[in-house]
Amino acid sequence: MTRLVRIELLKLRTTRLTYGLLALAAALTALDAVLRAARAGHGKLAPLSTATGLISVLTVTGFAMIIACVLGVTVSSGEFRHQTATLTYLEFPRRSRVLVAKLIAAALVGLVFGTIGSAVTTGIGLAFVAGHGYPIALAGTTIARYAAGAVLGAALLAAVGVALGTLVRAQLGAVIGVFAWAVFVESIVGGLFNTVGPYLPFTAATTLAGSRLGGGGFGYSGSSSATALPFAAAAVLVAGLAIVLSLIASRTSLRHDIAR
Repeated sequence: MTRLVRIELLKLRTTRLTYGLLALAAALTALDAVLRAARAGHGKLAPLSTATGLISVLTVTGFAMIIACVLGVTVSSGEFRHQTATLTYLEFPRRSRVLVAKLIAAALVGLVFGTIGSAVTTGIGLAFVAGHGYPIALAGTTIARYAAGAVLGAALLAAVGVALGTLVRAQLGAVIGVFAWAVFVESIVGGLFNTVGPYLPFTAATTLAGSRLGGGGFGYSGSSSATALPFAAAAVLVAGLAIVLSLIASRTSLRHDIAR
């Protein structure tokens, strides 16, 4: 298993797509954080001198998370798109072990996406605070907890992406599905059924990073009738989704002929 994980990590380290997605995640996160920081204190938006205003900037790590999920999709579905799955499964006939290795490798790289996302939002948020001469309205432990949640959320969603890519196999379709679900489906379902919102996977992942419901860039806008899941419950929910999708894939598409 260790060898399989090392091979998967080597693939990710030597693939330009990995670095391209990482740069995209950093750029989109930075843009979102700058826009929110610049608008803070205007209209009904809380200023950065308050905890609410600073949180609104520090927790916008949704782009890093969803792109980590996209990376996970490419880790698994890319084998079929580029027709390298044949060689992989000839070398390692136990396909379930290959899937587990991909899950682990993608989650480890997902940690990097979460780290970059939280570093960008924290840096931008604190830079704007310092630029305005405000005191930092949050304790260092709170900021660190938000960063840790972003790192964990990105890692778990990367694993979800691997499971989804294995189940669907069609890379483009899976990537479109990820964005459609995160941006549109969760917004609609969460808006119509507020009590269901906290249990939606992308919404739960962003709340790990301290975001209000829908405040991480995805999901719905929340309401007075819904509250975010506790940290541990949100993590278990997203991890459980990755496990369930992996089990379904291992009993269906993973057993199919590679040419299918």
